[in-house]
Amino acid sequence: MVNLAHLPRPRYPLVHNSPTTMTQDLNPQNESKAPALCDSCLGVQQNWRRAPGHAELVQGTNRQVPRKQGLVTVTRYVCDRCSTVWDYENNKMDLHAGWSVVR
Repeated sequence: MVNLAHLPRPRYPLVHNSPTTMTQDLNPQNESKAPALCDSCLGVQQNWRRAPGHAELVQGTNRQVPRKQGLVTVTRYVCDRCSTVWDYENNKMDLHAGWSVVR
């Protein structure tokens, strides 16, 4: 056995437990919280006009929204299973209108 008592002690600790250590954070605080969609909502094709919704979407209110082509109808839906709120924009001039997740 080697005697290390004669060596000078380091001025800093050998184990560093401050928050600056590099650890993998399993729950990062700055990551965006995406809504948890059910399987049916995950199957809805977003941003494509005339794409079908799914059977558990409950229709809510309609509203008129001005676009450069004129007024379009936007209908609000809520999923009964996962409570995701959807808007469906019925704009005949824009092929990329359609379903979009609100929250």
